[in-house]
Amino acid sequence: MHWNYKTTLIVLLCVLIAIFFASISVGRYVISIDSVLKILFFGDRSDSTATLVIFNVRLPRVIAALTVGASLAVTGAAFQGLFKNPLVSSYQLGVSSGAGFGAALAITLAGSTLMIQGYAFFFGIIAVLASFAMSRIYKGSSTLTLILSGIIVGSFFSALVSLMQYIADPRDTLPSIVFWLMGSLASIRVSSLLPTVIVIVAGITVLMLVRWRINILAMGEDEARSLGINLRVLVSLVVACCTIVTASAVCISGVIGWVGLVIPHIGRMLVGPDYKKLLPVSLLIGASYLLVIDDIARTLISGELPLGILTALVGTPFFGYLLWKAKAGWS
Repeated sequence: MHWNYKTTLIVLLCVLIAIFFASISVGRYVISIDSVLKILFFGDRSDSTATLVIFNVRLPRVIAALTVGASLAVTGAAFQGLFKNPLVSSYQLGVSSGAGFGAALAITLAGSTLMIQGYAFFFGIIAVLASFAMSRIYKGSSTLTLILSGIIVGSFFSALVSLMQYIADPRDTLPSIVFWLMGSLASIRVSSLLPTVIVIVAGITVLMLVRWRINILAMGEDEARSLGINLRVLVSLVVACCTIVTASAVCISGVIGWVGLVIPHIGRMLVGPDYKKLLPVSLLIGASYLLVIDDIARTLISGELPLGILTALVGTPFFGYLLWKAKAGWS
């Protein structure tokens, strides 16, 4: 049974707002919600330590977490509709492997944080372009060929990542590569966050504007053509937006799995398979989910757990439950 769409949106938005302020409050240095509201909305700077922690540490990280979570959830849902496959995710076309190689290369070259993010973004885009170009070489079903091309390119870049790990200095460089690949928001800075958020918001906005057309894509290629949809242009647009959004998210967070795969299924349980409703709902759930995961990652132990580990520990059993409940079906 699906929930009322407007009610669902309001409830999810309220939950996200509550988690947002709670995330700014929790941490090694606990700040009361009352103090958070005074500092953010009333300009209270009487507690200089709390002000410094909020604006220099907590707020950038919280914004990054909700942005990355929303990005992966929306692009995962869009790709599932595009490929008519419930088992694809945001990383289907090799963007994570390409970004991982770019980051590993930059780390090996002793690059700065900005250089690592730039290389990750660039090679993530290159990987998807390679998948798209490869799919055009072969004849047949364009979406199926695109999926297979993504698997090929992703495997190639994964091999390059392994090569970088093999030649990396095991005392310094190798741990940095491994930690980046596990996903983390510990190194978020305001200077690198702002342009990334702008790009992500622009890409998600375009996906939201064309989300009703994803319903047509999910019906099949023949149905789309019969309705006068230029299939090649629409597929290219969706893939381009998803690629830019995902690559932007990965370049600041590393590889965080299972968000783009599991969250859209939760959205379908709430509002059904209509992508006009599913994408906004997935955005809100994804943002809230990764905020909670990041809160756990930085408070559960004295150090910090990689986000990719936590999302896998939560996502795998939940996805198994979904498969059991649906009896391997998808609606």
